[in-house]
Amino acid sequence: MSNKEQYVAVVLAADRAGVDPVAQHAGTACKAFAPIGGRPMILRVLDALAGSAHIQSTLLCGPPAALLPECRELAEWITHGRVCWIESQNSPSLSAAQGMAQINPNTRILLTTADHALLTPEIVEHFLQASSGLACDATVGVIRHETIQSKFPDNKRTVIRLRDGNFCGCNLFTFNPRGRNLVAFWQQAEAFRKRPWRLVGQILGWQAVWAYLIGNLTLSRALESISNKTNVRIQPVILPFPEAGIDVDKANDLVLVESLLTQPVSSPRALP
Repeated sequence: MSNKEQYVAVVLAADRAGVDPVAQHAGTACKAFAPIGGRPMILRVLDALAGSAHIQSTLLCGPPAALLPECRELAEWITHGRVCWIESQNSPSLSAAQGMAQINPNTRILLTTADHALLTPEIVEHFLQASSGLACDATVGVIRHETIQSKFPDNKRTVIRLRDGNFCGCNLFTFNPRGRNLVAFWQQAEAFRKRPWRLVGQILGWQAVWAYLIGNLTLSRALESISNKTNVRIQPVILPFPEAGIDVDKANDLVLVESLLTQPVSSPRALP
């Protein structure tokens, strides 16, 4: 495998401000330590990354140093150099920027989160294989809402409704050296992540809002608008795994992923 197909993984593992409902439900020091199948969620994500031939190393942003003794195995991973660790910042985008600053500027980066509890090496490999084949600076993993609903009909996700489909995020991103400039743009978008129409208005402009409201905005046009604003070429990777669209934001999500451990992960369709 050539060097240009290798990635350093950056995992965002800090709680948002305030009491995290997942940590509260699980009785753990932070959300990343919530057990799923008896194993802390963060370790399930690290296992998935370690199982991918595309990942050369992993950098963990958070949890806070004071909490690390609460997860002995994670502390051992850090002590023995299986993962690197840095303190998180005040927001996911700031933590991502801080993490990227630690990595050789010529290295490709995979960004994901510690609450991606159903992540598997198969999902990681599929996403990175597809991303490596695209002529762009950054990729974003997305999934069609109906793909999630086909397996998890009662699960509630934030949905972006576009002319060419209804899409949900997957907390999977790649960046080449130029693509890292997208993180500054992400800081602008962060406040609107749960309000899609305001995200469109503030970030893409009111022409895009109008297109969104009348159902004419497509995924490619939305990403093209961002590319034009940031001078970063962005392409989507539409993932076929229902599990790729599930993250653990709420206590109900924790119950769901716990119940899924005895079920097989869906097989992907062939890459286009």
